[in-house]
Amino acid sequence: MVMALGVIGVLFASRAGLATADTDRALQIYVIDVEGGQSTLFVTPEGQSLLIDTGWPDHNGRDADRIVAAAKQAGISRIDYVLLTHYHTDHAGGVSQLVARIPVGTFIDHGPNREITDPMTEHGWEEYQKVLATGKYGHITPTPGEVLPVKGIHALVVSADGNLIERPLSGGGEQNRYCAESEKRPMDQTENARSLGTLITFGKLKILDLGDLTWDKEMQLMCPVNRLGHVDILIVSHHGWYQSSSPALVDAISPVVAIMDNGETKGGSIPTLVTLKNDPGLEALWQLHYSKEGASQHNTAPEYTANLQGTDPGNYFKLTAYRNGEFRVLNSRTNEAKAYQARSK
Repeated sequence: MVMALGVIGVLFASRAGLATADTDRALQIYVIDVEGGQSTLFVTPEGQSLLIDTGWPDHNGRDADRIVAAAKQAGISRIDYVLLTHYHTDHAGGVSQLVARIPVGTFIDHGPNREITDPMTEHGWEEYQKVLATGKYGHITPTPGEVLPVKGIHALVVSADGNLIERPLSGGGEQNRYCAESEKRPMDQTENARSLGTLITFGKLKILDLGDLTWDKEMQLMCPVNRLGHVDILIVSHHGWYQSSSPALVDAISPVVAIMDNGETKGGSIPTLVTLKNDPGLEALWQLHYSKEGASQHNTAPEYTANLQGTDPGNYFKLTAYRNGEFRVLNSRTNEAKAYQARSK
């Protein structure tokens, strides 16, 4: 991987991002720092919003506050859809604190919690059920192949509750030579394997977010044929932990950019960092945090890191994307952005 390949250069240096006239026709994506959890906010040109995961509970509402701050910067005062990939506390734990701070329209999930032997997961599920039981919110439980009703993007469900899309998508169907390079692993028995994954298309741009989908499920999805085709932006699964990100997935989809929502001591495993570094098509890896495990020889360059070693200021990434396939990634720590071009078909 050559970190500067294809980068047009520094495009703007304002934390506020592009001018309103520019963002009116762009898809805005905020990759919010929730300290090794996940929370990604999409705001379409039509003004509809999709939040994928809510981060952790507690911490005096830290993660909910960061989500609300991103929403405010994006110019929205409510979140239309909140998608929970699965019920682990770093993904779904912040639901109660979020709805106390900003209006939410509809929740999307994969169905009942399947990891009933883990007290923290079961507690988070029960708290989420209390929110749904108020009757204030819509509720969708989609299956693979369904398209979510978010105006302005095509959000296709590719995995949910352990099930996967059965047929290759447009641009997919090729024999996947990287399957032979990926070891076979046993079935994951946790909520991770149940992750609700989506492939989001915006014009020529394709964005993949599989939550914490595990290695074994990646192999089912991608072998012997690549059902997804190529992807431009990969939200690295499972915070970059080694339990996910097989070559069968990462190398086959050949992303232009990968974004890792790791914490300093959570995620960012060396095997995943090496897989991404060796991906010949990857132009840049952006990490929310320096990975202590990765150390200096495996982490991405500082300009692609939102939160440096030993720091915890909650810096984030903002992506601004256009239907022609152009997109820009802004590092809020440096106030600098770099530009890329989609190449998926």
